[in-house]
Amino acid sequence: MQEPVRVGLVGYGASAKTFHAPLIAATEGLELVAASSRDAAKVHADFPGLAVESSAEALMARDDVELVVIPTPNDSHFPLALAALAAGKHVVVDKPFTVTVAEAETLAEAARQAGRVLSVFHNRRWDADFLTVKALIDAGRLGRVVAFESRFDRYRPQVPVRWRESADSAGTGLWYDLGPHLIDQALQLFGPPDGVFLSRETVRDGAKVDDAFRALLRYPRLQVVLSASALMAEPGARFAVHGSDASFVKHGLDGQEAALKAGRAPGGADWGRDARHGTLTRWRDGAPVYETVPTRRGDYPAYYAALRDAIRAGSANPVSVDEAIAVMRVIEAGCVSAAEGREVTFAKRGHERADFVGTVRQRRAL
Repeated sequence: MQEPVRVGLVGYGASAKTFHAPLIAATEGLELVAASSRDAAKVHADFPGLAVESSAEALMARDDVELVVIPTPNDSHFPLALAALAAGKHVVVDKPFTVTVAEAETLAEAARQAGRVLSVFHNRRWDADFLTVKALIDAGRLGRVVAFESRFDRYRPQVPVRWRESADSAGTGLWYDLGPHLIDQALQLFGPPDGVFLSRETVRDGAKVDDAFRALLRYPRLQVVLSASALMAEPGARFAVHGSDASFVKHGLDGQEAALKAGRAPGGADWGRDARHGTLTRWRDGAPVYETVPTRRGDYPAYYAALRDAIRAGSANPVSVDEAIAVMRVIEAGCVSAAEGREVTFAKRGHERADFVGTVRQRRAL
């Protein structure tokens, strides 16, 4: 029997507790052996008997830890991941990968030199609604896609006291929080854009950093609009995709995050089910024809299962470093765009786009 991949978790904040620890614990072939935390009782409330180290450095020094997972504040991703790679560990970094492209590229080179798997937790590739949209596009049900809108609308009028809402460190605000999810999904479908125009707003009373944004990603004959807001009592469609043959509209957020927050263990027959289906609209004989499209099953556990196989069997990294860097390029360009009030264009990289899309298609075929 193959030995499980032994995992160490850096910190035990909201992301570690809600996402990573439950998903690791639910994945066959992974074993959570230790966490670092200044509050051992908080860890033991969920995982009695789990080894708790007082620092990330002590966690990385453990001989029984092969994989280090870093779900910490964004500006700490780079130094922690660099230290973990230097310690000879495989590494998972929560999104966003880093705060800058330069940091991301440095980590990519460090992973190559160390011969270790470095992956980024873009879990929303396995959202039920996104999997449905991707399947429709891949099957050609919409024809040539000409307009794509993807949004996260939430109603959180009170500004919580947490690092994500603070202006005291780099990489905070909604563009760095939800932007990576929306960008990664768009890049999985269409590859790198030719340009990006971003507006970032502070809409809630008392907010210190952006809590709403709208980004336009420009492609040849295609416009992609990504948006999010913390002050939308009535959310718009999660996806609105329009093509030469049909349109598809889907409302409602994937329910896996809510299930994890409610303490549900990942897996089981009902995991990832979404009863809110989307509508495909086509025109026939001058009139619209509507078709309900059942939403595919979401599957966050698939990320860690694929990561296990990448480490043990050398199979495809579920989120490669190159894909994560592509997301960071859009994030960083968006920051410049918002600051200067202009579109930021990317150098013509036709071969890079072809390589990126080819890699995505290869991974889908596995």
